[in-house]
Amino acid sequence: MISKIKNENTDSLFEAILTLKTLDDCYAFFDDLCTVPEIKAMAQRFAVAKMLDNGEIYTEIVAHTGASTATISRVNRALNYGSDGYTLAINRLKSNQSEEDEKP
Repeated sequence: MISKIKNENTDSLFEAILTLKTLDDCYAFFDDLCTVPEIKAMAQRFAVAKMLDNGEIYTEIVAHTGASTATISRVNRALNYGSDGYTLAINRLKSNQSEEDEKP
């Protein structure tokens, strides 16, 4: 799948994203880059991924996120057979949270 999107423009976009340092930076950049529905759709998919990673079932995910079962299935397929991007991000967030919890 990565080969389908990999090109100079995508590299440039991802390099720009990697320069963002704060939530406010991200809000400003993505507000300019995407429509509100696009941002909400991406946020919903990531919420679904985190819930699936936590072992929650489809009915709980639908109730909590409003995502369709088709969206949940698509995210689940990506978690199980994708490029491990969701897993990488989820694990890094968990690691960051653990580090924050350990601070005095």
